[in-house]
Amino acid sequence: MTLIIFLIIGALAGWLAGLIMKGGGFGVIGNIVVGILGSFLGGWLLPKLGLIIGGDFGGFITAVIGAVILLFLVGLIKK
Repeated sequence: MTLIIFLIIGALAGWLAGLIMKGGGFGVIGNIVVGILGSFLGGWLLPKLGLIIGGDFGGFITAVIGAVILLFLVGLIKK
């Protein structure tokens, strides 16, 4: 059950990150994958930077930030 919730949060984060990074998205399915990977990135990177966001909503915010960072990096490589 936890995995399903994690995937849903990642999917929503990827969709939102695609909206934030206009022109940096990869379509709905691509943004969902980026959101899931971005949630891993955010969960790893933000605590290393001293940015710990607690709670359930904090996990979503962490996933969105990670997905935006990932979309930005992939956009740089894509150019």
